Amino acid sequence: MSSAAPRWKTALTKGLEKSKMAVFQLATVDPNGSPHVRSCINREFIAPQNFPSLPLLVSTTDTRTPKVTQILSQTRVETVFWVEGTMEQYRISGFASVIPAPSHALYHHFESSRGPAFAALKDEGFDWEAKRREVFDYLGGHMRATWCRPIPGSEPESGHVDAKAWPESVCKLGEARTDQEKEHVDTAIERFALLVIDPEEVDYVELGVIPNQRTTFRRTEDGWVEKAVVP
Repeated sequence: MSSAAPRWKTALTKGLEKSKMAVFQLATVDPNGSPHVRSCINREFIAPQNFPSLPLLVSTTDTRTPKVTQILSQTRVETVFWVEGTMEQYRISGFASVIPAPSHALYHHFESSRGPAFAALKDEGFDWEAKRREVFDYLGGHMRATWCRPIPGSEPESGHVDAKAWPESVCKLGEARTDQEKEHVDTAIERFALLVIDPEEVDYVELGVIPNQRTTFRRTEDGWVEKAVVP
């Protein structure tokens, strides 16, 4: 396995550095075979120290959302990044893992050794719970408060009026002072989960160059295999 980061990841990282927010679209399939797509934010890339060629995409989710059920039913997903500044598109397909609190009922679905990247991180002693809590604290207080709302997609009894009762901000872990603040933090962190995508194939289109270029990448035991294709 190559020790270098794949070219697509290096290019994507550089492109995202010029963007205000690392937004991508995530496509999943429900148990009935119907596709669903939504926008997510890539919080960071994680790779084993000894294998930078195995990057993982890290996003976040609420354990109560439909996409969690969909991913647990069918872990294969596809994401799309469109980087406006560089006029580049990245279609990344692979497997998704949902990593909730160890105390959560869904935690047993998480396979910490699934695939070479997860296995290598486990061998290095990587702590996913510590990373989950770190990412939670990194989010803004208003964002953390979204995990205290009713189930996403459910219908509130009084329409938008109910939203006035939802907390507007939630403290970082360990910073709550009142009982209510502590309750909000406990509720939010219990529902908060990492959404980690393990890429296997990438379709990289460069529209900012003339002539346009398109390259596919496929992960193998020996590294990433590149192939030039027609845009």
